[in-house]
Amino acid sequence: QVHVVESGGGLVQAGGSLRLSCTASGRFFSTYAMGWFRQAPGKEREFVAAITGSSGRTFIADSVKGRFTISRDNAKNTVYLQMNSLKPEDTAVYYCGAGRLASQAIDEYDDWGQGTQVTVSS
Repeated sequence: QVHVVESGGGLVQAGGSLRLSCTASGRFFSTYAMGWFRQAPGKEREFVAAITGSSGRTFIADSVKGRFTISRDNAKNTVYLQMNSLKPEDTAVYYCGAGRLASQAIDEYDDWGQGTQVTVSS
């Protein structure tokens, strides 16, 4: 089992930026696909971004394309989600998942962190 921990959430004004970090345990981190999802109150968890293991190919949801980027540092066992031009509708708990396939499907991720709250004020 992979232990996943998110950090970097907080309160920011609309138009501002935040960078979320996700650290995963294990010496095979470079082989894990990593994904970011978010869940707003009363809504289902939705895909935000994903990145493959070794090649670092990225996938971004249309709702955040052009504003969010995902990257990874395998030497630090860490994945980042850079969020720019934040909007109030980006307010949610952001979760990081580790899996075998970089996918928009939640079921493709085996291990999850506890989430980090992002609140964007208008």
